[in-house]
Amino acid sequence: MTAYLDNAATTRVSSAAAEAAVHAMTEDFGNPSARYPLGSRAAKALAAHRADVAAALGCESREVFFTSCGTEGDNWAIRGALELGRHTGRHIVTTAVEHAAVLEPCRRLEQEGCEVTWLAPGRDGNISLEDLRAALRPDTVLVSMMLVNNELGTVLPVREAAQLTRRLAPRALFHCDAVQGFLKVPFTPRALGIDLLTVSGHKIHAPKGVGALYIRSGLRFPPLLLGGGQENGLRPGTEATAQIAAFAAACREGKSRMPQDIAHMRELKEYTLAQLAERLPEVRPVVQGDAPHILALTLPGYKAEVLVRVLGDLGVCVSAGSACHRGRPSHVYAALGLEKAWREGVFRVSFSGESTRAEVDALVEALLTAKERLFPSMS
Repeated sequence: MTAYLDNAATTRVSSAAAEAAVHAMTEDFGNPSARYPLGSRAAKALAAHRADVAAALGCESREVFFTSCGTEGDNWAIRGALELGRHTGRHIVTTAVEHAAVLEPCRRLEQEGCEVTWLAPGRDGNISLEDLRAALRPDTVLVSMMLVNNELGTVLPVREAAQLTRRLAPRALFHCDAVQGFLKVPFTPRALGIDLLTVSGHKIHAPKGVGALYIRSGLRFPPLLLGGGQENGLRPGTEATAQIAAFAAACREGKSRMPQDIAHMRELKEYTLAQLAERLPEVRPVVQGDAPHILALTLPGYKAEVLVRVLGDLGVCVSAGSACHRGRPSHVYAALGLEKAWREGVFRVSFSGESTRAEVDALVEALLTAKERLFPSMS
């Protein structure tokens, strides 16, 4: 049995999502822009899918714009906010623990002459609102803060940060990368008080290659591309109807199961911590992490990438951090100020509503086996 505990990296495509994609590819396969009945049927289906995603987000259909992934949505939000605010200034505020899809565009904008204030986390992985207060200026055009950190599971104070931004920098737009929070923690864009929000399909049992950007109604946001006018002219190109159909199916399913899935993942997280405390107390949690599905652990003094490979050989899938690092040191763990031994030993366990206690038990047994092979001095 493979124990898959890397759901923050990607999730198994659900049967409902797969069936929806196949139907869109083989039955409602018309181009939604075509004027004959097959195209009209595809357009009608597309509108229904947009409504399903909007319902899961808790917003209006006209505020949902489909993208290819979370990275595209983040880049579009950041670049678009800078373009929209070009007469206000070129100052951005973000955090030092954002996903690379936010960090890298902001670094590039720094090279292009923008000023970026990077908010450092505390040891608990969270961001101080006082630090944000000190960073905001009249020429701030964008604040970007993720909802759930993808490596720590920390839930950041987005709602309070957005309120503070409204008071102190009213011309600034507020963007939230909610890729790890969507259908994992309760929120709506309106309740958060934000302008732009990014989600991705493959984190919620839809296929890779589809996501969405929420753009607050009334915001005259710049287009990502120029072309044929799809997505109300903001993201042209023939719509990826199969991926969108699957995304909508995953949203419907995830929304209906959200309360029980959250409770289930939280119980598994607590069970994992209890099992490790009893049988492998050398493995320590890095932070508390309020999100139910992400658990950052460390084995101080040992290389996480070696541990991950050994666990993989034993049929247990976890990660040494974000899948996007590709073996590079994690900027998130470095930003916490962890001592080297703790930082190098960090690995991430992440759950979905499909995860089981048997998978957690397999993880613990594999860690015990790895302990015998890799670190007998700790026996």
